[in-house]
Amino acid sequence: MTASIYDFSPAGIDGTPIPLRTFEGKVLLIVNTASHCGFTPQFEGLEALYRNYKDKGFEMLGFPCNQFGAQEPGDAQEIMAFCTTHYDVTFPMFAKIEVNGENAHPLYQFLKSEATGLLGTQAIKWNFTKFLIDRAGHVVSRHAPGDAPAGLAKSIEKLL
Repeated sequence: MTASIYDFSPAGIDGTPIPLRTFEGKVLLIVNTASHCGFTPQFEGLEALYRNYKDKGFEMLGFPCNQFGAQEPGDAQEIMAFCTTHYDVTFPMFAKIEVNGENAHPLYQFLKSEATGLLGTQAIKWNFTKFLIDRAGHVVSRHAPGDAPAGLAKSIEKLL
């Protein structure tokens, strides 16, 4: 059994594996994202959280996903161009992944097993589901797509 998220090395947006151990000792917010979703404006709030807390031991990790309404159809370059042009995203973005089903990325299999959703379901329901991770790499909480990023500030502060 995997002990923490530090055992994973997902591909960065450029395809290079990024060991999550790189972020050991930091509070993390891991989010599955999409460029053409009703929740896409959350990039603004996510970036605000990142800029507010990044110098205090916080990291935001974005994982584009096209499993919900095909709302992330672009390739890596298109995704980064969209994120930087429209929302000035500076937090790390990773390669597009699947979060549900038999091809779900092992990181998301782990996250879902550690923090279930409403009524104990494991499946990710939509884009912008958020997982808050403590400095030891343990999943602290799971937040629904509709939960505004600003609403997570107090939880992040407690972990910092």
